Amino acid sequence: MIKNAIVPVAGLGTRLLPATKSQPKEMLPVAKKPIVQYVVEELAASGVREILFITGRGKSSIENHFDHDPNLLASLNSTSKEELIEELEFEKLKTHFLYTRQSVQRGLGDAILCGEPFVGHDPFTVALGDSIIGLQGQSRICARMSEVYEQHQAAAVIAVEPVSDEQVSLYGVVKPETDGDVFTIGDLVEKPPAGKAPSNLAIVGRYVFAPVIFDMIRHVKPDKRGEIQLTEAIRMLCETGRRVMGVKLAPGEHRYDIGNYQSYFETFIEFALADPQHGPRLRERLKKLLERD
Repeated sequence: MIKNAIVPVAGLGTRLLPATKSQPKEMLPVAKKPIVQYVVEELAASGVREILFITGRGKSSIENHFDHDPNLLASLNSTSKEELIEELEFEKLKTHFLYTRQSVQRGLGDAILCGEPFVGHDPFTVALGDSIIGLQGQSRICARMSEVYEQHQAAAVIAVEPVSDEQVSLYGVVKPETDGDVFTIGDLVEKPPAGKAPSNLAIVGRYVFAPVIFDMIRHVKPDKRGEIQLTEAIRMLCETGRRVMGVKLAPGEHRYDIGNYQSYFETFIEFALADPQHGPRLRERLKKLLERD
C-alpha cells in the first residue's frame, strides 16, 4: 500500500470569490466538515500515513485545522460538551502532516514538483484538495489505484469517471487503449473542445505516480498562462512508452468538484441531506420552500 500523498492546496479559488478572499477554498464547509478534511480522511482510510500539503499565502488555516488544539479540548471538557469532542476525532488520525509552499502560482505540475524532496524514490498518491470522491467522502479509489499500480508496474494510475459531452471541455480527458474498469491509457487531453474529446472519461483529481513523473514535469514547457500542466507530463509518460493506467470510479464514488458556486451549492445540499442528524429536518424544510415557490 502506498503510504505517501501530496495534496495541492495552493490555488487562489477565484471562482468562489468573495468567500475565498481571506478563506482558503479547501476550508469552505460542506455540511459539517471543510472540503479538505474529507480528502484527508479518504487518504487515511486508504492507508496513507504521510501527507504533504502544497500550500500558498493565506492557507495557514489548513495547518491550524489539522493541528491538535489543547485549549479548545480543555474548554470543551470544562463545559461538559462531550458530544462536541467527538467532532474532533479526526485529530486522532494516524497520519503525519507536512507543509511546503508553492511560492509562485505556476500550475498543478509545478505544485507537485514541490513535493519531490518529500517523495524521494517512493511511489505516491496525489489528491486534489478541492475534490471530494463519494458521498460524505466514502471512497476506496486511492486504495484501488495503489493495487493497480503494483499489479501493473505502472508509471502512473489515474482515476476517471464518465461525464456528459457538455462537460468534457471542463476536464482533462483520457484516451483508453483497452476496455474495462481498469484499462491502459494511450493519451490524454486537457479540456478538449466539444466534439474533439478522445472519450467521455474525465480525470477526477486522484493520481498515483512513480517518481519518474518529476523528470517529465521538468521537461514541460509553460502554457500561455505560464503554468506547468500535469496533463502534459503524463502525456510524456505515454509517449516514452511508460505504462499509464486508468481506473473508473465505482458506483457511488462520484466526484464532487468544488470549482464554482453551482457545484459548491449542489454538493453542500446533497451532503447536508445525507447527514443522519440534520438531514431529515432539512429535507422537510426544503420541501416546504419548494412548495411555496
